[in-house]
Amino acid sequence: MIIDSSQDGLPAVAGGAGLVPEPDALEAEFTEPDGTLVQRRWTEAAVAVRFEQLKPVAPFPVVPGRRWGPGWWWSATTGGHVPHGSQAMCMQLMLLDRDPRMVGLSARPVRLIWRDLDSGRVLTWVPQVFARYADGRALLADCPAGTEPAGDRAARAAAVLGAACAAVGFTYRRLPAPDAVVAANVRWLAGYRHPRYRGAGGLEQAVLAAFAAPRPLMAGAAAAGEVLTALPVLYHALWSGRLTADLTRPLGEHTLVSAGRPDTAMDSTEQEQYAR
Repeated sequence: MIIDSSQDGLPAVAGGAGLVPEPDALEAEFTEPDGTLVQRRWTEAAVAVRFEQLKPVAPFPVVPGRRWGPGWWWSATTGGHVPHGSQAMCMQLMLLDRDPRMVGLSARPVRLIWRDLDSGRVLTWVPQVFARYADGRALLADCPAGTEPAGDRAARAAAVLGAACAAVGFTYRRLPAPDAVVAANVRWLAGYRHPRYRGAGGLEQAVLAAFAAPRPLMAGAAAAGEVLTALPVLYHALWSGRLTADLTRPLGEHTLVSAGRPDTAMDSTEQEQYAR
């Protein structure tokens, strides 16, 4: 019997995560582009399979009574849509999408399968997010909605996935929710993530030049040209990291904006949660 440890049907295990199987003992199940369901040894699949290109191996559940259901995130990184199953996951996709190191994103592309060394049962877990970095590293992640410690099921899966990912040069994380102010600012900037805003009105260079030296947001927009035309360009530049601001404070007309660097589109508070 296979028990899916990402679902509520898995009984709790006393004493925490328990013993962790060797990475070679895990199997990876995924759906190939032609729809074929494939199962391979995890250590082989992690090297050979481009998980960022795959569709979900399992759909996001629709839970009656919840105010938030599955949806789609248009990714500036991939130029396509990435499905999500919760508001917390959507927020994490925004943060990952904004990271200039990112080259690929997908949702639930792989199911990890292993035999639990404590109970002897075959267990599975489907991480919510897969992200590929430009240097080839990868992140498997879950997006808990709250800040409370992981329950026994999630803790056990985290221990297994953490070891399995480390063995192949990946990282597994339970991504913490960002500060409310950071979340609100990133959500606002995400509305301008599409590349059409980059050169809107032909003001790209004027906007960047206006912030060659740090100055308040609205003052710089006015210096670049007509404010209502310059602001979308400015917000896109803040999203992409060509301009930078302190996103731990509410974004407004007096926010100090300055020139950014391509490797700093995420500020330090955002980067910490994805550090290895």
